[in-house]
Amino acid sequence: MLGIAEIGRYIPNVRVSNVEKLAKFELDEDFLKNKLGVLSQSIKDEDEKTSDLCVKAFYDLEQKTEINKEDIECCIVVTQNPDYNIPHTSAIVHGKLALEESCACFDISLGCSGYVYGLSTIIAFMQNNGMKKGLLFTADPYSEIIDHDDKNTDLLFGDAATVTLISTEALYKPVDFSFGTKGKEYQQLLCDKKLYMNGRAVFNFTATVVPKHIQNLMQKNNLSDAQIGRYILHQGSRFIVDTITKRLKIAQEKVPFNMLEYGNTVSSSIPLILAEEMKSEHSYMLLSGYGVGLSWASTILQKVEGK
Repeated sequence: MLGIAEIGRYIPNVRVSNVEKLAKFELDEDFLKNKLGVLSQSIKDEDEKTSDLCVKAFYDLEQKTEINKEDIECCIVVTQNPDYNIPHTSAIVHGKLALEESCACFDISLGCSGYVYGLSTIIAFMQNNGMKKGLLFTADPYSEIIDHDDKNTDLLFGDAATVTLISTEALYKPVDFSFGTKGKEYQQLLCDKKLYMNGRAVFNFTATVVPKHIQNLMQKNNLSDAQIGRYILHQGSRFIVDTITKRLKIAQEKVPFNMLEYGNTVSSSIPLILAEEMKSEHSYMLLSGYGVGLSWASTILQKVEGK
């Protein structure tokens, strides 16, 4: 039985203050706290690449659990901001970590929904190939593609990376997955050299599609709100997370929010929170990512009995 054993994280120490940008964009601090939900953004060093962020997340994983790199049979990187167009970033991570040559490596090009897609992909891939230990990385350093004159994006995103250890010795296992795509609206969140986001369109999409999607997944698995210990939502913005929470009619304390000091970290936002919940006693947790594509994906995690 494969599932999540532990999660390593890396958040750059450098912070850029959004408070100092308020005059430039004619905004106030209340907007930063209660609508956007980002007071400062974590920014990687200029010479750091996506693979470097992944490696630093792995070092954190090593501090949390005993791990033998010779046992790693699969290495997947979820990113839409790779080191290079060619080769795949997972191959670079493989080399920097000196993993075994028998280790399978590939990338997944997805953003905000990427962690849930990645979980489904790596578990299915490993099960199908008889593997017992694998690494799922997330890293999307949007600082490389931000237009600093665009208030829709310049104030929102931060850099970070995570790595999830997938193992037969899991603490939480996925019960079910659900996915969706509205590809006809791909242009609402787009990068053609610089990032563009239609904030209103993305908000409307998440507010209408995601709550119903989550409800359907819970109903399919005969789970009530009382059974879900945490709803870990992609940290799109404070307003988006609050809106989904209200439309689901769930208690706010069940929905962690932690992007205030480092921003929307795209594919890393869900595992950054999940890392803090790994030692919890929640019987079930629900993860939901949504955004670029436009795409959405959710899964229900169940605590492994006896763990």
